Amino acid sequence: MSMPLIGDDAPSFTAVTTAGEINFPRDYKDKWVILFSHPADFTPVCTTEFMTFASMQDEFREMNCELIGLSIDSIYAHIAWLRTIKEKIDYKGMKDVEITFPVIADLKMEVAKKFGMLQPNASDTQAVRAVFMIDPKAKVRAILYYPLSNGRNMDEIKRLLQALQKSDSEGIATPANWQPGDDVIIPPPGSCGAAKERMEAAEETKYCLDWFMCFKKQRV
Repeated sequence: MSMPLIGDDAPSFTAVTTAGEINFPRDYKDKWVILFSHPADFTPVCTTEFMTFASMQDEFREMNCELIGLSIDSIYAHIAWLRTIKEKIDYKGMKDVEITFPVIADLKMEVAKKFGMLQPNASDTQAVRAVFMIDPKAKVRAILYYPLSNGRNMDEIKRLLQALQKSDSEGIATPANWQPGDDVIIPPPGSCGAAKERMEAAEETKYCLDWFMCFKKQRV
C-alpha cells in the first residue's frame, strides 16, 4: 500500500458521488480541497464528523476550499445515511443537517488505495480517518491520520488550512498553537551577515528572541 506524500501531486481520479460524478483535480481547478475518508456509513463517530463538516462548509468555501468525503460503501448506502442524518439526527444543536458536499462511493477501494487510506492492521475493508489537504495546484500540503475509534477536530483542520494559506501568501511560518491574528515567524537568515543584520536592525513590526527566531507582529 502506497500513499502520496507532502509535496506530491495528489492522485487523479474519476468517481461516482452523492453529488454526481466528479473528476479530480479537473473539477477543482484553482481551489483548495479537503479530501477525507471515514470507516463506514451509519456509524456514530462518522455521523458526528459529517454533521460538523457540513455545519462549517460555508466557512471552508469562504477560504476557497471544497470538501470531499469517501468511504468504502455504495452510493445507495451513502444516500440512505445522509437522508437519515437530515431527517432524524439532532446532535449538539445541529439538526436537519443536509450534506451537500460529495461523498465518494468506493466499493472497489480504487480511490482509497491511491491515497493509502487503508491500514491493514486496522481493517482490510474500512478506510481509516484520513485527511488530505490539497492546494489549488493539486499538490498534497498536509496529511492527517486518525484511528477508526476517534473523531477528528474540525476546528484544527480549519486552523491548519488558515495557516497554510497565510504561509503561502506571506512567506512566513506559524508557531505552535498559532491562531489567526497571532504573530508569525520570519524564516531564518541564510548567512552570518544576514543574521547579524537582522539582530541589529530595529523594526517596529518585528522582534527577535535570537538570530534564528524572529517574529513579525500582526498587531502593532
